[in-house]
Amino acid sequence: MKRGLFTIEDYRREARRRLPHMVFDYLEGGAGDERGLERNIAAFSRTLLQPRRLVDVSLRNQSVAPFGHPWASPFAIAPMGLNSAIWPGGDLILARAAARAGIPFCLSTAANATVEEIAAATDGELWFQLYVVQRSLADQLVRRAEAAGCTTLVLTVDVATNGDRIRDKRSGFGIPFHYSPRIIWDAATHPRWSVAQLMHGFPQLAHFAGGSNDIEAQAALMSRQMDASFDWDALSRLRDLWKGTLLVKGIMRSDDAAQCEARGVDGLIVSNHGGRQLEDVPATIDILPSIRSACTIPLLIDSGVRSGADVIKALAKGAAGALIGRPLLYGLAGGGTGGVDAVLQIIRQQVDNTLALVGHLNAGTLCKAI
Repeated sequence: MKRGLFTIEDYRREARRRLPHMVFDYLEGGAGDERGLERNIAAFSRTLLQPRRLVDVSLRNQSVAPFGHPWASPFAIAPMGLNSAIWPGGDLILARAAARAGIPFCLSTAANATVEEIAAATDGELWFQLYVVQRSLADQLVRRAEAAGCTTLVLTVDVATNGDRIRDKRSGFGIPFHYSPRIIWDAATHPRWSVAQLMHGFPQLAHFAGGSNDIEAQAALMSRQMDASFDWDALSRLRDLWKGTLLVKGIMRSDDAAQCEARGVDGLIVSNHGGRQLEDVPATIDILPSIRSACTIPLLIDSGVRSGADVIKALAKGAAGALIGRPLLYGLAGGGTGGVDAVLQIIRQQVDNTLALVGHLNAGTLCKAI
């Protein structure tokens, strides 16, 4: 743990200090006036736990296995794009940290390293998150993920068009970087970040680099110009194509959850994209119970998870685990490999501490006991 950094908020402040404003705003921002982002965090804050007393909690176990593969802790690293803009080699740093922690790492379609590179460099459980930009390209990515040994495919379905991200519009953030006097000054006043980027090369969307559709696909992905025609029949086709575990990310309605289960999906990620797409939607922790009652497959949750206590709250309301995003990027920005390891350890310790204080031994059965 970096000296003087003890909490996730400490790492957030360090990330804000180290990163250029445009990059921090990309990491931190949400859609519109960011009411959705704020609602996610506030909903977790107002969700309270009711502890049991006089329970032997001396031998706590926070491992879970929602899809048959054991996780050392009840959380995984969420798919996040452009991690190398935060720290050079960010995808690989996160993947290796997840492997050390014994939890899954989900690589984004918008990653700066390919699924083959990540698979070759780490022995942890690797998931692949799929954006459907073009059907033929999506099929290629699915086959590449399978060949690389990914256990799980995560289809993200809440990006038919781009969210209204005001911070990115104001800053001019994009890949490739578009230089202006303001951006040059922003970079110049953050020399550690700038030197690191110059030494390692500015990030590109690795899964689309060098192909005949390179420029078109990268532009579409950066502007979230996805295949807006992707529907239930397309999901069924993807289910037939992918033989491993299939999760659908972005579900916010109980009827959609039931339909996913009927189409053979193995699990769902209750998500509003961290408040980065549609602004005026419910917080995921608030709608989790209704979705839990509509289907029997395992549910994961993201959007607003900022601590190990938040993970326990999600389990208590019916989730099988949580995906964590921004806190890991704070750690990455604040200290590279050491920062990511430190944030993971903070969250793991918070999970253990909350389990003890809530009066429960096993994270895997928590939702049945609170």
